[in-house]
Amino acid sequence: MKKTNIPDVQNSQDIRKIDIEKVGIKDIRHPVVVSARAGGVQHTIANFNMYVGLPHHFKGTHMSRFVQILNDHEYEITVDSFKEMISETLERLEAETTYLEMTFPYFVNKKAPVSGVSSLMDYEVTFIGEVRDGKPQVSLKVVVPVTSLCPCSKGISDYGAHNQRSHVTISCTVSEFVWVEELIDIAEQSASSELYGMLKRPDEKFVTERAYDNPKFVEDLVRDIAVDLNKDKRFLAYTIESENFESIHNHSAYALVKKELD
Repeated sequence: MKKTNIPDVQNSQDIRKIDIEKVGIKDIRHPVVVSARAGGVQHTIANFNMYVGLPHHFKGTHMSRFVQILNDHEYEITVDSFKEMISETLERLEAETTYLEMTFPYFVNKKAPVSGVSSLMDYEVTFIGEVRDGKPQVSLKVVVPVTSLCPCSKGISDYGAHNQRSHVTISCTVSEFVWVEELIDIAEQSASSELYGMLKRPDEKFVTERAYDNPKFVEDLVRDIAVDLNKDKRFLAYTIESENFESIHNHSAYALVKKELD
C-alpha cells in the first residue's frame, strides 16, 4: 500500500538551538538577459547563489524551491526579475533573511586607441540582492582588468619600469540606476592604461607609452576611484579593491577602500 501522507522532514523541529546564517544552493547556471548602454540586450549565462537564513527550530530548508523560483521566471532572467526574486525567495522559503547572487560575463565592444580596430572585452559582473531586518537591498559588483605601472620602478630605473595586469573590483550600493559601463569607465580611467581585446602595433606603442606616462601604485588606483565615486551622489556605499599581479614578485599587491551606508 502506497503512502498518501509524505512527511515534511525539513519542517521538523531541531533541538540544537543553532541558527544558520546562510543555507541554500550554490553555482546553479541559468540564462539571463542584460540591457547594454549602447542599446539592445546581451544574452548570457549567469551563476546563481541563493541562500536564506534558517532559524534554529527548523531542521532544514526546502532546496527545491530555489530551483523552482529560477524556473518560474521563464527562460531568461532580467535585472528586474532578479529584484522580484529577492522578495519571492523570502516568501516561498518562509524566511526572515535572504541573500541572492547573480554573476555573469558582460561584454563591451571596444575600439583600439589608434587603429580603431574593434574587439570584445569581457568583464565579470555580479548583482547581489539581500533582505535583512525587513530591508531589501541590491548592490552591483564589477571586476575590471587594467594595467598598472609602478611609480617606484619608473623613478629608480635608468630605462623601463615594471608593470602588471591588475584586477579592480568595485562593489557599490546605489540610490538609482547605474550602467555597468559607468563603473568600467571609472576603473579604466583611474588605471595606468586600460586593456583591449585586440591591438595593432601603433596601438601597442600607444598603450605602452600611456602606462609609462601614468604610473600608479595599488594605493593610487583605489583612492582615485574613491574620489570619482564620492563626487556622484548615486553611490551610497562602496568597496573598492585592487589586486596587482606583480611581474617582478611572486606575490600580489593589494589595497581596499570602503565607504559604509549612512
